[in-house]
Amino acid sequence: MSSPHPAVPRRAREPGVLAIFGPTASGKSAVAEALSHRIATEVVSADAMQVYAGLPILTNQSPSPARLVAVWPLSHEASVGEYALLAHAAVDDILTAGRMPVVAGGTGLYLRAALGELALPPAPAPGARRRLERLYDELGPDGAHARLVAVDPNAAAAVHPNDRRRVVRALELSEAGSSLRPQRDRLWSAETRYPTMVVTLDVDPGLLRERIEQRTRAMFGRGVRGEVERALRGPISSTARQVIGLGEIAELPDDEAAAAIVRRTLRYAGYQRKWLRRLPAAVSLAGDRPPEEIADEILEMARARERLPAHRAG
Repeated sequence: MSSPHPAVPRRAREPGVLAIFGPTASGKSAVAEALSHRIATEVVSADAMQVYAGLPILTNQSPSPARLVAVWPLSHEASVGEYALLAHAAVDDILTAGRMPVVAGGTGLYLRAALGELALPPAPAPGARRRLERLYDELGPDGAHARLVAVDPNAAAAVHPNDRRRVVRALELSEAGSSLRPQRDRLWSAETRYPTMVVTLDVDPGLLRERIEQRTRAMFGRGVRGEVERALRGPISSTARQVIGLGEIAELPDDEAAAAIVRRTLRYAGYQRKWLRRLPAAVSLAGDRPPEEIADEILEMARARERLPAHRAG
């Protein structure tokens, strides 16, 4: 499908990718949309939950078009490796068409996967996870963690014994010849497939809480309960079940579910804020302003750094 905006001419050496990262409700989608009204862009989503179709309200999918949104059914087991292949193809296609890819989302691992080549761990042996889950249950948290200490002390130091999922994952990686905490983690490398400008949106925690509460209330007004009930009638993968709110809405009345979703979303936002400090060479911008103002600031920085030609969408 052709772009509604004319292509932005680029010289071969000019950087061409913009990345926008921030905690949930920081305004990433609104800024990306504001950019699309100023230059010829196309958004590539870096959100591990928005890749799923069937839960547009719960996963806060923007009405504006974006690649890698609603591309998998809820029954699909997602992997960062599969996402990376799709994201790289999308970025390449957008650049070939003469537009600027804007990789935007709040899943740090997906953002890095879209921008660079990650050194992904080897695939585990068939059935390894279920076998190690049984081992965890047989040995108990302390016994399973002691096993991890014996095979991978670095990973064990980063995982609490009661965190069953991560202890099992660490043991699984150890068996496959990798580690949950490798000595050299390319995840934090500044290397990207194309020259890239990374922008992070930082919002005061109090304002972020207010936005999350407002958005959660709005979800129920838009019919999120019916959406979840319909989704639960079909098969749902283990990765899709991690969508915040899916279990809460299935098990609780609206008021209690909304409160639980806010609490869980705030915890997730705190985790995302840690990524703000870990992304290399990122430019931090205050996200408590109108998206148009933030978009203008991003373009000014981009033009100064990358000699981006001045161009407004018609």
